Amino acid sequence: MPLDSRDPDLLARLRADLASSDFTVDRLTGPDAWGASAGAALFRGERVAARRALVRSASRVPSLRPAATLASLFILGWPQPLADVEAALPTLGAAGAAALGLIEASGGEVRALVDLRPYAFVDASGEASWWIASDLGELALGGALREDHVLGIGGASATLAGLMIPRTVDSALDLGTGCGIQALHVARHARRVVATDISQRALDFAAFNAALNLVDGIEFRLGSLFEPVEGELFDHVVSNPPFVITPRVEGVPEYEYRDGGMVGDDLVASVASQVGAHLTPGGVAQLLGNWETGGADAAAGKRGAYSVADWVARGGVPLDVWVVERELQDPAAYAETWIRDGGTRAGDADFERLYEAWLGDFEQRGVVEVGFGYVTLRRPLDAATEPVVRTERLLGGLGSNDVGLGRHLGATLDAVDLLRSLDDDALLGARLTVAGDVTEERHYWPGNDDPTVITLRQGGGFARSVESGTALSALVGACDGELSVGAIVGALAHLLEADEVALTAELLPRVRELVTTGMLRA
Repeated sequence: MPLDSRDPDLLARLRADLASSDFTVDRLTGPDAWGASAGAALFRGERVAARRALVRSASRVPSLRPAATLASLFILGWPQPLADVEAALPTLGAAGAAALGLIEASGGEVRALVDLRPYAFVDASGEASWWIASDLGELALGGALREDHVLGIGGASATLAGLMIPRTVDSALDLGTGCGIQALHVARHARRVVATDISQRALDFAAFNAALNLVDGIEFRLGSLFEPVEGELFDHVVSNPPFVITPRVEGVPEYEYRDGGMVGDDLVASVASQVGAHLTPGGVAQLLGNWETGGADAAAGKRGAYSVADWVARGGVPLDVWVVERELQDPAAYAETWIRDGGTRAGDADFERLYEAWLGDFEQRGVVEVGFGYVTLRRPLDAATEPVVRTERLLGGLGSNDVGLGRHLGATLDAVDLLRSLDDDALLGARLTVAGDVTEERHYWPGNDDPTVITLRQGGGFARSVESGTALSALVGACDGELSVGAIVGALAHLLEADEVALTAELLPRVRELVTTGMLRA
């Protein structure tokens, strides 16, 4: 039966019981519950250690029992005694939980019909926590997922939530909302949110989660891609689209939450090409995606992350394009990842058959590599503005970003706007400051006084490393907001006995890049 989000009294009782049972992230991940070791096993897809830890902890700490019962039932997928569930949900009761579509009871035992778990985060607005319902996963089901599976909070959805640029806007669109997690996040800075999905089951979950967590201002619409919002404009569009590249052959499951029903990376291409028509001037779109490298012939070749700018241009609306490639996989590794994601493991009867289908599809289309990353698109305020295209590969770890990357992305867009307005003379007149998270690393040959390698490192953002030289390093070190860039370059030219014009030509493009990436600030 579908989840019922229409009864505010039952939802209020559930909310009160979840709070009074201390069904929270801190409670479950703390040493009194399943702890770090069992939590790590759970993250790897193994639930036995977590179940044993909960049983042991609940017997030792009686106050943990309600949370342990709910975690065992809704997260681990283990049936629980009816009496224990009644104790964990004292005001809602098992009957109320069944009426909401959360459980079914039979013979003194309760079985979960959904995954329901606590979720905590910190963003630019502060700390917050919710309870999020979704379909039971492969861990609880012990087998392959249904094709209309509604995914909960996975790695990709958490990544996109952390990327959201936290600026207050009037309207936002969550394209392909799934369980609604992105709509809930964007509602923290948008006055009105439209959330769409091709799956009615997904919209039912999303509406339930919004109602349970008292998040207002979200309108849910059924339909594919931009069809439900035809002719409408938004200040902020977010999307974790079904970007997984799946063979379009008989016998290969197509999961609604991840497979867009198109060949190769055409789904992401469709989103990138169409989103510009739904952005207000100054509006920003943020999405995740996969892209292919290779092709059956030169004319049909895919350019990996560089294809994104081509897709955007196809839409006919000029947009700033910023693509950050974060991961690369060869076809075999990609196939293994997503076959396992659907609940089919090596050794299962279907594994090799699906593996053959995936590799055959990539081989037929000449694909040699699949990339994953972040896409940020912006419609310039002035239609006459020349768009900026930035495509980069950043495969390493991220910097320290307490509230996610959203602020860094927003600051980068601001820097792009600033630099558009500054010609070289204006930049030479600017008084810049070095960001507080920038450090310098020097390497020397033994016994030498001059460094052989100088590296500038960013502590936040994308943790960028920039190979520097004596002049650039000295310029950055002198940027304290007092002297202009031109004055610093002039002093360096004198000190290094270098031609000032040549030194200026060498350093200014690098200064622009450091301002763009936030290592220097205006």
